[in-house]
Amino acid sequence: MNWEKLLSAKRWGNEDRFAGNQKEARSEFQRDYDRIIFSSPFRRLQNKTQVFPLPGSVFVHNRLTHSLEVASVGRSLGTIFYNRIKAEDANVDETCPLLCEIGNIIASACLAHDLGNPAFGHSGEAAISHYFTNGAGKAYEVQVNKAEWEDLINFEGNANALRILTHPFAGKGTGGFALTYATLAAIAKYPCASLSGHNKANIYTKKYGFFQSEQSGFEKIAMEMELIKVQDEPMVYKRHPLVYLVEAADDICYNIIDLEDAHRLKILSYTEVETLLIPLCNDPKLPARLATIEDDDAKITLMRAKSISTLIGLCSNVFYEQQEAILNGDFNQSLMDAIEEPFLAVMKEIERISYKKIYNYSSVVQIEVAGYQVMGGLLEEFIPAYLQNESKYHKKLVELIPKQFLTQETDTYTKIQSVLDFISGMTDIYAVELFRKIKGISFPSMS
Repeated sequence: MNWEKLLSAKRWGNEDRFAGNQKEARSEFQRDYDRIIFSSPFRRLQNKTQVFPLPGSVFVHNRLTHSLEVASVGRSLGTIFYNRIKAEDANVDETCPLLCEIGNIIASACLAHDLGNPAFGHSGEAAISHYFTNGAGKAYEVQVNKAEWEDLINFEGNANALRILTHPFAGKGTGGFALTYATLAAIAKYPCASLSGHNKANIYTKKYGFFQSEQSGFEKIAMEMELIKVQDEPMVYKRHPLVYLVEAADDICYNIIDLEDAHRLKILSYTEVETLLIPLCNDPKLPARLATIEDDDAKITLMRAKSISTLIGLCSNVFYEQQEAILNGDFNQSLMDAIEEPFLAVMKEIERISYKKIYNYSSVVQIEVAGYQVMGGLLEEFIPAYLQNESKYHKKLVELIPKQFLTQETDTYTKIQSVLDFISGMTDIYAVELFRKIKGISFPSMS
């Protein structure tokens, strides 16, 4: 793979408008960022769970604040890489005019990386899958093909993000968000079909990155940028190199900031957080500086900033040093897993503590259980209603689905996807409210 091809400024659905002028193309990636940040799916992230249930008086991160922070870190990672290449080759702007835009491409991809996640965090994905594997949805297996069924029983937020960004929803135009090919490819952590996903041997097949409905679209993007194809059926590609930097930005933010949130919610003590973060700060003068600060939250804020800075530097080094292997498709681990010791051991310990004390904390588990009930309950009502649409009750339920999610197609897979588009796009709050209303637990006000 080569950077000139990989940094394609062609726009999805508007390919004919791209004149190929490299200087004009420099602003295209900044437009991607603006289009995402002003979009409704992005705004809805403010009411979607990151890890902890959306709180009242104590503010912790939601999907929106997380995405903004990931975008900030991602832009830094891209800018550092470009600056190192520029220092090595003063003529790089002439040989590869768009390389200077890597920071903007990554920032845009980071903003979009969680758009496909349903309500209730990752448990929302599991709840959708559970409906088809163990719920009433299992009856639809005979109505779809094997590849389509695999999409449904392993619902994947990464694939759903690509769908949101490219699918021509009714009344929304023909090109989805009409983002550049480079930005779209940079969010595809697992550029393979669902039948090839869940193979832990390869970093690019640990999950999957596109539904059957978007497979031809992804192949179009991959061919334009000359991504490395591993196999045709089920389709598998090697990652776009910028995926590694988007992934690193996400890894850095959630590993560090979950600790900060856990302290604010009194799940972890100050001493526990300090013990984990001090080694990452890599600053021998820091303990003395912390001693001059009285507020524990302020101390953790300082350690969080220094830890993130350290990890940005470490991941940037790996990406720069492994650039050849990454471009050849031979780098088979995340940047975070390749950082040097003793920092790698510290990150492994943070992961261990996070799983033990944060992700298994009672309120986190409670929202996961709630996610199963709410998402499963909505699917139980809306999927049969849209597929059958026989009774007055069914017709009333279908009236609740916004027109943009309805389809003219009649096959079962496409109609199920239409319902999933509707339900997966809900915020936590809206999903709970709608569930309560259609189940008769509460009644809507007339105001």
